[in-house]
Amino acid sequence: MEAPLNPDIPLDPPTGNSAQRAYWVGPRHLAGDDGRLYDTVADTLAGLDWTSLAIVRGRQEPNEAPEDRQVLRSTVLHISPDTLRWAQWTLADEPFHLGELPIAWQVGARADTSSPLVQWSAYFTPGIPGEVLVDFLLALDARDQPAVSFAGPELVLDTVTAHGWLRDIDQPHAAATDPTFTSHLSLGEVPPLIQDADPRTLVAEADAEGPAGWQAWAEPVLGAPCLWAASFAASVPHDLVAAFAASLSSTAPVLRRVLPESTRDRLLRAPAG
Repeated sequence: MEAPLNPDIPLDPPTGNSAQRAYWVGPRHLAGDDGRLYDTVADTLAGLDWTSLAIVRGRQEPNEAPEDRQVLRSTVLHISPDTLRWAQWTLADEPFHLGELPIAWQVGARADTSSPLVQWSAYFTPGIPGEVLVDFLLALDARDQPAVSFAGPELVLDTVTAHGWLRDIDQPHAAATDPTFTSHLSLGEVPPLIQDADPRTLVAEADAEGPAGWQAWAEPVLGAPCLWAASFAASVPHDLVAAFAASLSSTAPVLRRVLPESTRDRLLRAPAG
């Protein structure tokens, strides 16, 4: 990239060309998903030879033409060649919400093929940079044992602080934030409905403390809706979360044509091409 990133470069094309202009922008944790979160991830998984299965549910009235059938729910499931890991696009399938945002991608893994039980799950909403989710999935695909952790939680925090993020003053061993205090990464209570094989997640006592999992989110305006959110079950290997964190906090710019309204004034940018 030849031109330095600059917050004052105009976003509108100087000519009458109606095509969207492309920009290199940063920081990436505020860059949004460019409106291509499904395509970005699905193309990567296809390149890794993951199998995709489309599941469509609909309703057809008597004497109704097939093309008039009402599609009620649909989802796309991507499965790795060894069937130990999968990623499911759920945005069109009435997903539950995370941080008041609908879940777009759910990623899971199991320990071996003899059991259908999911060992852990991770959830990602729209707005999360596709590059970050891709890097997480590449790290997952490269593992021989997707359900085994090879590092402790400190690796996650070391990864983001190496990129300039700050440890939380009150929780230096469990939380960090970017220098603008907009995006956050925290090891703590896991939201409801997060699938995990750890039996401690099934405790019935309301005051019982279950296992901690990593949570991440971007809140451009305090008290306003989040730009994106991600939730990792307690059993997600810390080194996989570290791969996510490394990409999220990376200082390398990303290519965008669509900038989020809530963060466009905070993004540094340079024309692409």
